[in-house]
Amino acid sequence: MNIAAKITSLATHDEMANAIRALAMDAVEKANSGHPGMPMGMADVATVLFTRYLKFDPAAPHWPDRDRFVLSAGHGSMLLYAVLYLTGYGLTIEDIKNFRQYGSKTPGHPEYGHTIGVEVTTGPLGQGLAMSVGMALAERMLAARYGAGIADHFTYVMAGDGCLMEGVSQEAIALAGHLKLNKLIVFWDNNGITIDGKVELADSVDQIKRFEAAGWAASHIDGHDPEAIAAAIEAAQKSDKPVLIACKTTIGFGAPTKAGTAGAHGAALGTEELAGAKKALGWTAPAFEIPAHIAAAWNEAGKHGKGMRAAWEERHTSLPAEIAQRYSADLSGDLTPAVAEAVEGFKKAATESGAAQASRTSSQKILDHLSKAQPNLIGGSADLTHSNLTHAAGTTSITADNYTGTYIHYGIREFGMAAAMNGLAVHGGFIPYGGTFLVFSDYERPAIRLAALMGIRAIHVLTHDSIGLGEDGPTHQPVEHLAALRAIPNLLVFRPGDAVETAEAWELALSHKTGPSALALSRQNLPLSRKTHSKENLSAKGGYLLRPTEKPRDVTLIATGSEVGLAMQAAEKLAGEGIEAAVVSVPCFELFAEQPVAYRAEVLGTAPRVGIEAAIRQSWDLILRPEDPFIGMTSFGASAPAADLYKHFGITIDAVAYAAKSCLGRAA
Repeated sequence: MNIAAKITSLATHDEMANAIRALAMDAVEKANSGHPGMPMGMADVATVLFTRYLKFDPAAPHWPDRDRFVLSAGHGSMLLYAVLYLTGYGLTIEDIKNFRQYGSKTPGHPEYGHTIGVEVTTGPLGQGLAMSVGMALAERMLAARYGAGIADHFTYVMAGDGCLMEGVSQEAIALAGHLKLNKLIVFWDNNGITIDGKVELADSVDQIKRFEAAGWAASHIDGHDPEAIAAAIEAAQKSDKPVLIACKTTIGFGAPTKAGTAGAHGAALGTEELAGAKKALGWTAPAFEIPAHIAAAWNEAGKHGKGMRAAWEERHTSLPAEIAQRYSADLSGDLTPAVAEAVEGFKKAATESGAAQASRTSSQKILDHLSKAQPNLIGGSADLTHSNLTHAAGTTSITADNYTGTYIHYGIREFGMAAAMNGLAVHGGFIPYGGTFLVFSDYERPAIRLAALMGIRAIHVLTHDSIGLGEDGPTHQPVEHLAALRAIPNLLVFRPGDAVETAEAWELALSHKTGPSALALSRQNLPLSRKTHSKENLSAKGGYLLRPTEKPRDVTLIATGSEVGLAMQAAEKLAGEGIEAAVVSVPCFELFAEQPVAYRAEVLGTAPRVGIEAAIRQSWDLILRPEDPFIGMTSFGASAPAADLYKHFGITIDAVAYAAKSCLGRAA
């Protein structure tokens, strides 16, 4: 008897689906918090998917060729937790009982790295769907590199009306359709209800036509008919396009008065309604108890992927040694030794040359070497390739007809790009980076935050990093964006001051496997400040003494990025007036904050400090004391050549020197 037949012999579909519903109702009721309606409505779809089609093995939850399941409607987390518990992923009934409690493995929304079986952190609506595009693309790219015997899996998504209303969904589905990601299958929980009430209060989009217009295949089904669900999945698996399956469901299915209403969405049903729902569903087991025959059926469902995993392992074992080694290296995410060699060589050449250049140009030049040194480095840009300078020499574009490339044209979709990068990162096999202007990090911010929360490596190349971009004016000149990014926990924000620091920032971003990084890069040329070659990555400490003083220092000038060169010139001017000015470069506040107190005290010294950055002062509290002056921005910028703007806003050598002398009581 095969597993499918064995499952059917043990329990009916309705019994297995009702097990999900019962656990969801009980957990939300006990917590008096949560969303029971979505799990109750989509239980039939989840049951068909997990018992008949999803390729997974709880005994090897990180098996590379498993199908990915993304609960984009993350508020319905109890659906996922119930299935993980029932199929044997290691969750216990106590975990289910502790839903939404501190320290439990069943938090309010699924969290990547916290609960085994959760593929991505979801909850901010639309982002799960958007990340799934990156996951599906990663599968296609791995298949192109290593063959279908090694990479041949689907990415399944459950999304609700909220996911489809969020703007990022349009960016995501348009990109997926353009790239013909036919291994991406989305189940839309088409229940017609949002928190405010009926969807028709705020939306009347024909989602089928919308997806079809974006290059998807799409169809309607009854989301409570297991055979209709099965037929739709089988058709989707044969599609040459990504697929939307619109599942007409009833939110809170089975609840006597709240089914089909907003009342089932985001709160416990209540004792009377819960009892009525269980009665309507024919569920007689006590709270948190699953009848033995139903538990046995779900346990068998958890075993059906074991043979597929074993077959994959045999194929993997039979790979030629060189290919197997390369595949393992890609999945590990480790850097090749050639990366350090490339950075070392670039730094040495830059110091020998001494040429001034924009840090975005330095970034492109080091990328030319890094793309060869790290073959699984995948670049891209939100339609600003020739401004971000993110296209490395020798890289080719990824298209619907050729997934072997290493560069993605994301289009003007900053949020979608950042979310897809997260999907690439969590899938495994690739290290993604993507470019846009620093000012447009506002569009990316929700995805950057989610990457930081998940602790995944995604590298954001953010050029045109200050008023120094000039004539495009205040709409494009970031002044608050460095502070805003530095406010995100677990995000490394680099603002390198010259070519050498730019190479070091890239090395650190690539090495940082437990969180995202942002590289803020200049449009204007920057003089080389590091004129003596050092093998040590000085930027690794976040901040360091760039220009020491021969005598005890009178003042410390502290700068980042394009203002490091300005600080160096100001120090020379002050030296001519008999003032000993040290210069400290701080390319990464976050790494500097991690250093021992003694190191930071040694670098910053006890003398008065002057902070210099063409941005607002906020986020400088780590470095400046309240009495220390700051040379920077207090307003938006303006449209004019860069030199004129720096003069107008008082970010000049003379202004720095005056601030330093004022600290010493020596201002004229």
